[in-house]
Order: sequence, then structure tokens, then C-alpha cells
Amino acid sequence: MVKIAKTLLGLAAFALGLLVILYGLSFLFIPKNNTKDAGMEEVIANGIQGEPPNSIDVVVVGDSESYFSISPLLIWKDTGYTSYVCGSGRQYLSYSKTLLERAFETQSPKLVILETLCIYRQIPAKTVVMDEVSRYLPILRYHDRWKTMTREDFSPTDGNSYTTPYKGYRLSSAASSADATNYMAYTDKAASIPVLNRLLVEQIQELCEEHGAKLLLLSTPSTVNWNYQRHNGIQELADELGLEYIDLNTKTQEVPIDWSKDTFDRGDHLNHTGTVKVSQFLAKYLEGTQMFSDRRGDSKYANWNNLLENYEAEVAKAAPK
Repeated sequence: MVKIAKTLLGLAAFALGLLVILYGLSFLFIPKNNTKDAGMEEVIANGIQGEPPNSIDVVVVGDSESYFSISPLLIWKDTGYTSYVCGSGRQYLSYSKTLLERAFETQSPKLVILETLCIYRQIPAKTVVMDEVSRYLPILRYHDRWKTMTREDFSPTDGNSYTTPYKGYRLSSAASSADATNYMAYTDKAASIPVLNRLLVEQIQELCEEHGAKLLLLSTPSTVNWNYQRHNGIQELADELGLEYIDLNTKTQEVPIDWSKDTFDRGDHLNHTGTVKVSQFLAKYLEGTQMFSDRRGDSKYANWNNLLENYEAEVAKAAPK
């Protein structure tokens, strides 16, 4: 028994020592700012870290549906409210949580919008483990950085220096019509949500509550990804958790998507004309909450007006002739 105890103590000491080493190395491997050159992943989604502290009213998380459907600059144009889309392709809820944690480090949004497609995306167990453990040992996420590390990596962090001019939105002016024949056909059946995903939604809700933010579930229009079974599943989840849920796939009057013109990939994602309709709806919704202040006359936010002007010029240039 003594020999076994010594062996166990030796293993515990080795594991503890290894954790201490990995924890120490994490400060070396973690990106010194949020740029691609510094090793940051998903730089557009993480661009919120480059925004001035406590300057963002609304944070959006989700996969590509979010960053092709919501334009913060259009919402700014109509309301003077600031928002940022922390969207990434095929985003898992575990990474949505990570992005929100990072956003809350420097921002105090009053509203967090979770685009709901990722709630149905199965998350590989190894991904969940990596996202959870890398919160405490970032070296596990950034271990490949040894290939590109320079002398600057041995110096203290130099702060976050990157943010995207479109505030996370991705512009597409192309058009490719969708077949919407059976889109959103009514059923009383509900698509089941994976247990792990439900748990992560609850954790995201708790995270928002801890930081004084309201969580809104939002389904953006998509003939490829959405149906009434999924609508019912999210509605049931929202009811159980006491969350507000807006499904724009059911609001054809308020958001009149023309599936022959408002998508660039046959109904998977919206193009800019579709984004305009979604963003205008959200602008009216945000105004109705009376949670925010119009900042268009505030000199601290003058750059938003400059970015809007450049954005509209780019939209006009990209529009089909």
C-alpha cells in the first residue's frame, strides 16, 4: 500500500508540475493582440476586442447566418445604436461562449443576440473539452504558434489593435435564387436539441445575467437551414428558460424576403438586399426596447458615421448594374 501511495503521489506531483508549466507557457503563447499576425484565430469575430471599451450596445454571436444577415452599420444609420457581430463559420456554442467571455472583458452590452442555427449543430466532444480547458490553459489553443513566434512574443501584451470596419458583417451583393416551395411548412412537431447544446445555452444565459445583459434568441431567414420543426424546438427552449425568441422565418410581413433576389447561395444565406430587411427590422425592435441611447450626435462615435459613408459607397459600387 505504501508503494502504491508513493506512486500515486508521484503521479500527482508530476501532473501538478506539468499544469504549472503549461500555465506559465500560456502567457508566452497567447496572442499579444487580436490580429492575425499575432496568431489570433477568427480575427473578424474577435475584432470586438479592438473596439473602445464599453462602446458596444449589442453583441451578436452565431455562425455565418449571423454575419451575412445583420449589418451593424445599417442599425447605426437608423438608430445610433452600436453593435458588433462576433460570427464565425460553423460556430459551435462552446465557441460562442468563449467569444462572449472575451467581449465582456472590455464591453458592457445591454443585449446579446444568439443566432439559433448553432443550437442544432452537434459539437464534437474533443471540441468542447478544448474550448473549456483552453480557458485556463490557452497554450492548448495556440500551441502551433511556436512556428511563427518572434522576439516580441517574449514581451508583455501590446493591447488589441484590430477591428473590422463593417463591425463583423460580411457583404455580398451577388444573387442566386432559392426554391422556397416547402419552406416553413407548418407542423406541430419539434426538432430535439442536443443535451450538451441546451446546457451551453443555459451557461450563455447565466453569463449574460452575470454581466447585466439580456439574451435574445434570433433565427435569421434561411430556406436551407430552417423549418417549422426547428422553430418549435427553439420556441420550447425559450419558453422553458424564460427567454425571448424571434424567428424571422415566420415574420414574412415584417421581413419580406424575396427568395428570388435576397440570397446569394440559393437560400443558405442572405445577400445585402436581404440584410437590409433584417437590419431594418432589428433597428425597429431595438428602438422599441427603449434600452439604448442614440449616439449619432456624440463626437466620440464620429468614426461610425465615417465608416457608414464608406460602407454605403462600397455597397453602391458592388450593386449589380
